[in-house]
Amino acid sequence: MVLEGSVDSIRVVLALSMLGYATYSDLKNREISDFLWVIFGGTAVVLVFFASDMMHLLTNVGVSLIIAPVVFVIWRLGFFGGADAFGLVVLAALVPEFSISNGLITPFTVLTNSVVLSIIPIFFNISRNLISLAKHENIFDGLENETKRNKILALFLGYKAKNPKFSFSIEKHDGVNRRLDFSLKNADNAEFCSSQDTWVTPGIPYMIYITFGFVIQLVYGDIIFNLFRTLH
Repeated sequence: MVLEGSVDSIRVVLALSMLGYATYSDLKNREISDFLWVIFGGTAVVLVFFASDMMHLLTNVGVSLIIAPVVFVIWRLGFFGGADAFGLVVLAALVPEFSISNGLITPFTVLTNSVVLSIIPIFFNISRNLISLAKHENIFDGLENETKRNKILALFLGYKAKNPKFSFSIEKHDGVNRRLDFSLKNADNAEFCSSQDTWVTPGIPYMIYITFGFVIQLVYGDIIFNLFRTLH
């Protein structure tokens, strides 16, 4: 849906401002104040009264907020943090169906786009590990008894860090032995790794993916849908 009217433009600018600040705060402090969601959630309510067709907007917002139970379940499962869940809910209320690209875009597109973008670190991990192997570095030192399958999986999911920062360990001690551990780390309470020379997975704030997923939604649309349409 092409943006129509200054209020719609304001909604998008506010959404970009909210996500931009949230991403900055998450990168700098690894936390986002709940006050941010209160401010922009309240702003979304105020903007309802400036809509040319209030009932149509309320219907769109109501449909968009169906995303709320979905993201809260994802949050409780630990796939991303509470701030990410609240950010998506407020985004649904603030810009329920707006885009400057063709086609009807909903907040679910932001979620699916962010999931696609979250795969990108895998390519950086495998590239980094292949370079290390090409240099004949023993990146699996101390993990000689680990299975080949787990070693291959580790090449995709992480890397061996000398001095990890803002990363989660994917190793555990099994008695005197070290083992690879790919169990899910809860995004809200998992502690960053501080051990040296340890296999880790990057602790990239999910808010980055949400922000860029929203930007891509605006200018391009649904990554998955457009990809399939291009292939066919």
